Amino acid sequence: MTAVIEVEEVSYDYPAARALFGVSFTVEAGVVLALVGPNGAGKSTLMRCIAALDAPTEGRVRVAGLDVAEDPRGVHRVIGYLPDFFGLYEELTVRRALTYAARSRGVAPAATAQAVARAAGRVDLTERLDQRAGELSRGLRQRLAIAQTIVHDPKVLILDEPAAGLDPAARRSLSQLILALAAEGMTIMVSSHILAELEDYSTSMLMIQDGRVAGGGVVAAGGGTRDGTRVAVVFAETPADLDGRLAALDVTIERRDGETVVLACDGEDDALLARLIGAGLKVKSFSPARRTLEDAYLSEVRPGARS
Repeated sequence: MTAVIEVEEVSYDYPAARALFGVSFTVEAGVVLALVGPNGAGKSTLMRCIAALDAPTEGRVRVAGLDVAEDPRGVHRVIGYLPDFFGLYEELTVRRALTYAARSRGVAPAATAQAVARAAGRVDLTERLDQRAGELSRGLRQRLAIAQTIVHDPKVLILDEPAAGLDPAARRSLSQLILALAAEGMTIMVSSHILAELEDYSTSMLMIQDGRVAGGGVVAAGGGTRDGTRVAVVFAETPADLDGRLAALDVTIERRDGETVVLACDGEDDALLARLIGAGLKVKSFSPARRTLEDAYLSEVRPGARS
């Protein structure tokens, strides 16, 4: 597949501190990339460098083949960027806000009305085109902000903490919107320090810690992406030496959730069940387990800490 975002040895300095240290990775077309890491890890700085809003102190960034240093305006034409704190012109209607966004992003006058209608339709705001932005709920304001970032039909969409402050219903709507945009072919990067917010739609993940890429770079996320077997097991009787007995079977405890233990090993499910029973462990329930973003995060950042 074609790399749409290419980051090579990017460092970024603020006056008093370095925020990024030699960050390198690529993002392929059509990917929904979860950019994860704790607050202050450098996620927002990295996104601004990719969006051609901040110039890296060192290194190089290309978006859709365009160098952000050599052609920042060209990058702005192919990218949509929503910061974590965004503003809206509250006195403007949704239609006028989108019209302004379209024209400021280079959409031709003759094509503006169609672009506005399409952007509003994508975020389910068609029925609210004549409502003022200041009258919208928090979730609908977020949708309008995203509509403004996609009104020029960018190839890449970057969303910085888009679910912050949203209620559960609005977060679900946001997830559905991101999935719909991805299905249309957009390459999307979404940041958060809360992994559960990214679980529903991310196809890949990149971890940033202390301004550096953590783990193995861009990795597959969610949906059981792993060689071997991952199962959720509840034991009728949990022996005190469970960890040691599992280790002797070459089985790893990935996490515990109350009585449920998620195990990982090479081989097939049936073979693992037979090994557990053969070792004298009393299995109460046994079922396939989905790999979560937390699993992927821990396996990359703390490969020795499975439990």
